[in-house]
Amino acid sequence: MERKTAYIAPEEIARQRGFSEKIAERFAARQAHPRACVDTFGCQQNVADGQKLMGMLEEMGFSFTDEPKEADLVILNTCAVREHAEQRVFGNLGALTHTKRENPEQVICLCGCMAQEERVARRVKESYRHVDLVFGPHALWRFPELLWQVYESRKRVFSVADERGSIAEGIPTVREKGVKAWVSIMYGCNNFCSYCIVPYVRGRERSRDKDAVLAEVRELVDAGYKDITLLGQNVNSYGNDLGGEYGFADLLRDIDRIPGEYLIRFMSSHPKDATPKLFDAMAECPHVAKQLHLPFQSGSNRVLKEMNRRYTREQYLELIRYAREKMPGLVLTSDVIIGFPGETEEEAMETVSLVQEVGFDALFTFIYSPRPGTKAAELPDPVPRAEKQKWFDRLLEVQNAHSAAAHAAYVGKTVRVLVDSRSDDAEYPLASRTEGNRLVRLKGDESLIGKFLDVKITGSNTWALYGEAL
Repeated sequence: MERKTAYIAPEEIARQRGFSEKIAERFAARQAHPRACVDTFGCQQNVADGQKLMGMLEEMGFSFTDEPKEADLVILNTCAVREHAEQRVFGNLGALTHTKRENPEQVICLCGCMAQEERVARRVKESYRHVDLVFGPHALWRFPELLWQVYESRKRVFSVADERGSIAEGIPTVREKGVKAWVSIMYGCNNFCSYCIVPYVRGRERSRDKDAVLAEVRELVDAGYKDITLLGQNVNSYGNDLGGEYGFADLLRDIDRIPGEYLIRFMSSHPKDATPKLFDAMAECPHVAKQLHLPFQSGSNRVLKEMNRRYTREQYLELIRYAREKMPGLVLTSDVIIGFPGETEEEAMETVSLVQEVGFDALFTFIYSPRPGTKAAELPDPVPRAEKQKWFDRLLEVQNAHSAAAHAAYVGKTVRVLVDSRSDDAEYPLASRTEGNRLVRLKGDESLIGKFLDVKITGSNTWALYGEAL
């Protein structure tokens, strides 16, 4: 994709602000104080999108509530990756018939990845007639205009046209208070893994201008954010659409030069685009966390080929070997799918053996969930769910044992953490993260939130460490 085709003109962004002003004036004329409920599902990219929606809503004069029944506008910002998330969204949409009945003026909006799927948009149009506005990720930057159309026409508005996607700079953002922030460095995906719907709903890969990314990170550091995550469906391919001379490793090095006390993380990474150059940059940049989330999905070469992952088990293991050679203390996590269509027990156990060989610090594990519209959904899948569950349980048994042992090895050691929030544990009221993103629950006062501390680890379990500040 040529770079000039990917960017929305500043004049168009200014035009959207004009619609925001019209909506604000509309409420002001009625002496109304509108409230919005934004409910976000799914990944961090969706969280970042939700923060942009809230930024635009704030310009329109909205305040925010977590209760749909209190809201003049309800937005479900959705995820399409797994069937369970889709079912939850439809359940929530159904429940909103009651809030709409109590408040007929309430506007209900479905957006995000689910909304971009043709079958979902059609189902909403036919069966959820109380939903007023539906738009996909491509139209997010046009949200003020679309909402204005709903208010002016009193008709339902759908904006889910299939397109390659674009980049819109200058959209206002409402970020969560605290120490963590998300920065999207690119959008879309070109990989077309056979089980994944994302390329169909988020469009082709397009990278933000490096100067825009650097400016945003600099602003966040100056504002006091200390744990900043760079986002993309495949951050390792950053810059490929801009000529390829300046890549993700180069961006990490430039970000690292920004002065301040902060950590940079990133996700997600695709093994086919992970390179020694990237690992060298991670090792040499003090602001870049020595943490790598590198999804391998399957330990079977045949299954990897069916998944269209475009690397082998052997290539993945070589990447891990090199990364650990450069960063001996690297914390490594991954994604795994068990029960891909046609997978045998022997192939599932190849995945388990890879987990044993690598020794991941943590895994995000899933039993395969078919997504309509993907190639994998059309494959024969003869293995019963109960059998897949047995394979899955074996994977969890191996991984949980390793996680528990890895955490136990920390007891007695001193580690540096960033205290980022309150904990739900009365005895250890603070939550913090190591550079490797391990959760450490702490004793201490809330005044420590936002600070880097040296902590002595006093206990552990499979999922967390426990410690005391020195």
